[in-house]
Amino acid sequence: MEVKEESEELTEVHQYHDQKTTCRTGTGSFICLQCGKSFTKKAHLKDHIRIHTGERPFRCIQCGKDFIQKTNLKEHLRIHTGEKPFTCQQCGKSFTQTGQLRNHIKTHSGQPPFICLQCGNSFVHKGTLKAHIRIHTGERLFMCPHCGKSFTRKDILKNHLRIHSGEKPFFCLQCGKSFTKAEYLRIHQQHSHSQERPFDCRQCGNY
Repeated sequence: MEVKEESEELTEVHQYHDQKTTCRTGTGSFICLQCGKSFTKKAHLKDHIRIHTGERPFRCIQCGKDFIQKTNLKEHLRIHTGEKPFTCQQCGKSFTQTGQLRNHIKTHSGQPPFICLQCGNSFVHKGTLKAHIRIHTGERLFMCPHCGKSFTRKDILKNHLRIHSGEKPFFCLQCGKSFTKAEYLRIHQQHSHSQERPFDCRQCGNY
């Protein structure tokens, strides 16, 4: 009886939440009442509302990271599997996400638009240029709270923090071995589970 009452109460809460956060217009659009953003499908609005509620119902069973949408989890899983389904037709390079492929294609279109005035290096994205400039200025905005070491980029700090936490989120599905970085996993897979040997000795030819 208590379980039934609790279930009914939860249903009532969710219905109330939907009424307070969503609205359908005369044109058929679904509008988020918290930020005003509109969607053509109610399912898309439902996914969007999780940004406001903080709900992340889709969890990666390999590293425990949570996601708002199932598609985000699907893309994330490729980090663990090494799958790269999106291939550049011009050079054959592959990527885990369509956004990465789109950014890469810009490199074939000519001179990247963002140029470092100090060294002349050019970049596809403004954010990448901004991070690069810190190499020249010596600015290190991202500091480790455990040891005080500082870094020019947030992603480098994130990788560094795994030294302290012991976290190894990148798993090899063939042998179960785990790594702190995706690139270490790729090297392991090439060296241990394939015939490919990318690093050979120039003097004797051994791998």
